Amino acid sequence: MSGLVRRNFDDPEEVRPFEAGTGELHLVNLDGGPVGRAVFQPGWQWSKHVKPIAKTDSCESAHVGYVVSGRMMIAMDDGEQGEIGPGDFIVIEPGHDGWVLGDEPCVVLDWQGYADYAKR
Repeated sequence: MSGLVRRNFDDPEEVRPFEAGTGELHLVNLDGGPVGRAVFQPGWQWSKHVKPIAKTDSCESAHVGYVVSGRMMIAMDDGEQGEIGPGDFIVIEPGHDGWVLGDEPCVVLDWQGYADYAKR
């Protein structure tokens, strides 16, 4: 294994589009697993634009990531809610919905939860 690994989200190994043109996920593969950059467009909501792909009642991916830009509301299945935005490091357990707030795309880097996210 090389002492230096370089990947670029502008040249990903895989791209997974969300329903209705509401964004997409770019994945780069590392020895430790995939890392993703998701761009969620205004109007995107997990329960509308990924649920038909995942076929689960809520998002069952655990996320460990960083919000680059934009804002999103996360609603856990137990009723807890919180807003995330630029500069936030996030840990989100399985069992949640999420939606973009405002008119700016929300860009999130994730080191854990995108291996099977929106995978057809």
